[in-house]
Amino acid sequence: MSEEREESFISHLIELRDRLIRALLAVFIVFLALVPWAREIYTLLAAPMLAALPEGGHMIATDVAGAFFVPIKVTMMVAFLIALPYVLYQAWAFVAPGLYAHEKKLALPLLIASVLLFFVGMTFAYFIVFPTVFAFINAFAPEGVAVMTDIEKYLSFVLTTFLAFGVTFEVPVVVIVLVRVGLVSIEKLKEIRPYVIVGCFVVGAIFTPPDVLSQFLLAVPMWLLYEGGIILARLIGKAEHAEDGAYHPVAPSAATTAEGERERG
Repeated sequence: MSEEREESFISHLIELRDRLIRALLAVFIVFLALVPWAREIYTLLAAPMLAALPEGGHMIATDVAGAFFVPIKVTMMVAFLIALPYVLYQAWAFVAPGLYAHEKKLALPLLIASVLLFFVGMTFAYFIVFPTVFAFINAFAPEGVAVMTDIEKYLSFVLTTFLAFGVTFEVPVVVIVLVRVGLVSIEKLKEIRPYVIVGCFVVGAIFTPPDVLSQFLLAVPMWLLYEGGIILARLIGKAEHAEDGAYHPVAPSAATTAEGERERG
């Protein structure tokens, strides 16, 4: 028995290794395909800042190799995002055989929703937050001060903001999971709403630049997504109750049929 368990454990490790290799190869192949356009990819990422800079303003590279490594880092990030569906498929293929049918029924939609919401959060940050915040900040530059942003620091800011908004948009999924596993009830979620709102603004103050506008741009969507998670959790709960309480006609057994015939006779 112990030998069978050891063989099973080793086989799982081998499968995990193979799937990790496939995922890394997918990211690497996409990265190699995108490398020739590394400069254009970085220019696209920097477009919100470049558009908000005053006339004559531009970005700079203070590090010796920054002009080379920063576009490469951005290209690697884009390659990972493009290959993410395949990476998640490998993770799902490894985990799915160990799940029950009802767990698969819940886990797969939540996984897909998590990925989509993360991308939506990044898109919201790029098209809404960046132009608004950069224009707001650069408008307060003192007279005679040339606004020149270092590309390394800009990349760090962008990645932090993408991560903050991507995780923020996962709030509905977190709420649904907490309700589904029974850790918290919908009534409790409504009860703690004031504390959640305060927490949203605290998170916004920590993960955004030190201005009120960007704090609101993170805190308000986070609160609205929390409310959306409560609504979705209630709808999912009602759907499950309706499914559990559905009428399923059962064919009469042979014994019951024979007994009925004897009574009629």
